[in-house]
Amino acid sequence: MKKPSVIILLGAPGAGKGTQAELLDEKLGSYYLETSKLIEASVMQAKKGEHVNVGGKKYDLLNEKKLWETGILCSPPFVSYLVKQKINELAKEGRDILMAGSPRTLVEGKDQIPFLKKLFGEKNIKIVVIEISPEETMRRNSRRRICELMRHPILSTEKAFLGLKHCPLDGSRLVRRKGLDDPETIKVRLREYKERTYPLIQYFKGEGLKVRRVNGEQSVGKVQEDILKAIK
Repeated sequence: MKKPSVIILLGAPGAGKGTQAELLDEKLGSYYLETSKLIEASVMQAKKGEHVNVGGKKYDLLNEKKLWETGILCSPPFVSYLVKQKINELAKEGRDILMAGSPRTLVEGKDQIPFLKKLFGEKNIKIVVIEISPEETMRRNSRRRICELMRHPILSTEKAFLGLKHCPLDGSRLVRRKGLDDPETIKVRLREYKERTYPLIQYFKGEGLKVRRVNGEQSVGKVQEDILKAIK
């Protein structure tokens, strides 16, 4: 029986990881494991004193929420704990997995990649980096909207920015992601990506994993076409 595969999409904030993951999810029938939603589900309703114990250390959920809202990456062991729990659950079901924006740091990568290799096999791990400029990151994120109900990201077109007020998929209001998409927070997120996420590419190569790059400043359809070619 063919082993399931894992596709990892990396890219700066606003590169289109979430949009591409949703489109690929429908086309490939894989499970879209969205790290940001795992984190949000764990921290956004956290109460004082709530924590998660990982490797003998306590991670305060309110502190993780504060990091999340200011654009700083949450504690890597805490994030990796959430991701590995979900991966293990999906592996038992024999599901193909599509990961967008995770792992985010070398600590997470060094924890998750051996885990993924063991469950899925090295040849079944495919990595694609969606590349955009810092200027494009600022433009896209400052204009980003998501729907209140299902958290769908809405493309940063002129029409979406100026006129669209409700999600075309579920009808709920379109809102800004509080804090995360403010200009100063975007700068922090960009710095975090450059300093803490981008070094993962060399780590992946050192682990014998192929890393493909695609131009994320093309049309959504062309980016998806290039990703599909890259993962064949």
